[in-house]
Amino acid sequence: MIDYTKKLNPTATKIKPSGIRRFFDISEQMENVISLGVGEPDFQTPWHIRHAGIESLENGKTRYTANRGMEALRKEITSYMKRRFSLSYDPNEVIVTVGGSEAIDLAVRALVQSGDEVLIPQPSFVCYEPIVQLAGGVPVIVELKADNDFVLTPEQLEEKITDKTKVLVLPYPSNPTGGIMSKEALEKIAPVIKKHDLMVISDEIYAELTYSGERHVSIAEIDGMWERTVIVSGFSKTYSMTGWRLGYALGPDPIIALMTKIHQFAIMSAPTTSQYAAIEALKNGDADIKRMVDEYDTRRRLVVNGFNKIGLTCFEPLGAFYVFPCIKSTGLTSEEFCEKLLYSKKVAMVPGTAFGDCGEGFVRVSYCYSVDHLKEALIRTEEFIKELKNSEK
Repeated sequence: MIDYTKKLNPTATKIKPSGIRRFFDISEQMENVISLGVGEPDFQTPWHIRHAGIESLENGKTRYTANRGMEALRKEITSYMKRRFSLSYDPNEVIVTVGGSEAIDLAVRALVQSGDEVLIPQPSFVCYEPIVQLAGGVPVIVELKADNDFVLTPEQLEEKITDKTKVLVLPYPSNPTGGIMSKEALEKIAPVIKKHDLMVISDEIYAELTYSGERHVSIAEIDGMWERTVIVSGFSKTYSMTGWRLGYALGPDPIIALMTKIHQFAIMSAPTTSQYAAIEALKNGDADIKRMVDEYDTRRRLVVNGFNKIGLTCFEPLGAFYVFPCIKSTGLTSEEFCEKLLYSKKVAMVPGTAFGDCGEGFVRVSYCYSVDHLKEALIRTEEFIKELKNSEK
C-alpha cells in the first residue's frame, strides 16, 4: 500500500476546504432549501452577449488565442477602464485569464517569493490566504472592524508591516461584507503603502456593483499608486457570466509579462468563445450593468431592512451583493447559527468564519436572488429567531 500522506504536498494538505462550499453542499442534498450562500447572479447572461459567443462557434472560431488574450479583447478592456474608471492602460498591460481567481493566483506567484509577507484584510474572500501559502508566502491577517464598516485604516496597515512585507491584497468592494473604500479612505492608506514600498493586488471584481451614488474608485487612480498596483477584475459579476470563466488583470508591463509567462505554462489561453462574448459585453453592455445594479439595490435595501427589523444588526453595505449581519445577540457561534437555521428552517447562509476568524459573530448573506426568494428567507429567519428566544425562557 502507498502511504499517500508522504506523497502529497504538505502545504496543500494543510489548507482547509472552503467554508462557503460546505454549507452549499449540505443544502444541495436537502429539499426546499432557500440558499443565500453562493454569490452567483440569478440573471441570465444578456442575450446579445450569449449570441456573440454562439456566433463565434458557428463561424468556427475555436482555436487557441494569444497567451495574453485576443488583442481585440485587450483593447476593449483598456477602453472600458478608461470610460468607466478613468484609468489608462496599454493592451500590453492586460492579461486575460480563466476567471478572476486565476488572475489573483498569477499576480501572487509573480510577486511573492518564499518568506515574503502578504497583508490580507479580513473578513475577505477565501482564496487569498491559500494562494499565498501555495506560493511560499506568509499570509499576515489584518482584522477589520464592523464599527468602521470594515474599512482598512492606515493605522491597521502600519501595525502589521515588517521588513518582510511585500504585498497588500486590497479586496474592495468586499466579499463578504459589502464594504467599500472611498477615494478619501484610499488616499489615507496610499502614503503608508508608498513609504514601505509595497505592491498592491487590488481585487475589483465587484467594481461596477456600488450603491452610494458615486462610482468605484480604484487605488490605481491615487497619485503614485498606478505603478505599484495590479488590478484584478472579470466578467462573472458585472455581466452575469459566471460559467464563462473569464477574468483579467491590468498592471505595469513587467508584472503582466511575468504573469503571462506563468499563464503560458499553466493554462496557455483563456476560452476562445468566452473572449468573443466578452468583447460584445464591453462594447454594448453598459445598459445591462445599470439594469442589474438597480435590481440589486432594491434587493439590498430589502435585506438590510429585513435583518435590522428581525434584530440582527446589519450595517449598510455599499458594494457587491452581500450583507454581513451580526448574529451575536443569539448567543450562537456563526457555525452554530448557520447549521441550526439550515436544518430547522432550510435557509442556507455562510458562517462569517469562512472568511477569517474575525468573521465570528457574523454570517454572509447573498442577495443575488429574486425578491420573493429573499422575502421567504427573511420570514423563515425571523421564525428561527423567535423560536430561539422562546426556548431561552
